[in-house]
Amino acid sequence: MRDKRTSKAAVSVEHVVLGRAVRELRARRDLSQERLGFHSGLHRNYVGAIERGEINPTFRTLLTLSSGLVVPLSELVRLYERRRVDHIPAEVAR
Repeated sequence: MRDKRTSKAAVSVEHVVLGRAVRELRARRDLSQERLGFHSGLHRNYVGAIERGEINPTFRTLLTLSSGLVVPLSELVRLYERRRVDHIPAEVAR
């Protein structure tokens, strides 16, 4: 899957949906990527790559992101699961 705005390919639809969940939680807390990176101990460019679905973050990275967002990891996963339903093709959902 290639994003038309960038030259980098997304890892998978699941990673794009995860990135959107991270972006939504970050926006709810009114944090910039730079600020989230600071609170998480991650570089802002890395946070951006996660949000765009360009990389496959490790479990440890997801834990540090949830810590920086001040939410339990389960909330990030719950939001991912809700958003993922929106991306299931109609023929698969039946």
